Amino acid sequence: MIKKYKKGYTSGVYDLFHIGHLNIFRRAKEKCDYLVVGVTTDELCYSRKNKLPIIPFGERKEIVAAIKYVDEVVPQENMDKFTKVKELGCDVVFVGSDWQNTDAWIKYEKEFSKIGVDVVYLSHTDGISSTILRDKLKK
Repeated sequence: MIKKYKKGYTSGVYDLFHIGHLNIFRRAKEKCDYLVVGVTTDELCYSRKNKLPIIPFGERKEIVAAIKYVDEVVPQENMDKFTKVKELGCDVVFVGSDWQNTDAWIKYEKEFSKIGVDVVYLSHTDGISSTILRDKLKK
């Protein structure tokens, strides 16, 4: 039997919304009753990647909120996922499988396990990303 979580969290920029984003939300919602999605603010995106998203934060937040798998949208204003998940009362964090076994997520797994929060890696949709779409727009 697959464990069903009460409240899950995932986050991302979700610029140039595509099927990979939808797949993450669908797969996460299959595993939890209530899904909270953190949408990265323009300021945080710029500070981390030195570029602004093509779609502004307010519009990205509205797009994500309209997805039937998403129950709540919150701004992601910093990279402190631990504090955000604890504050929201989540019992699981969903992240793409491309992050599995990275130093950052190995550390998160240890931190989250101390407070009873699981980390579940969801399979990445191959062949699509906002970066791929952005590069196609340049051509």
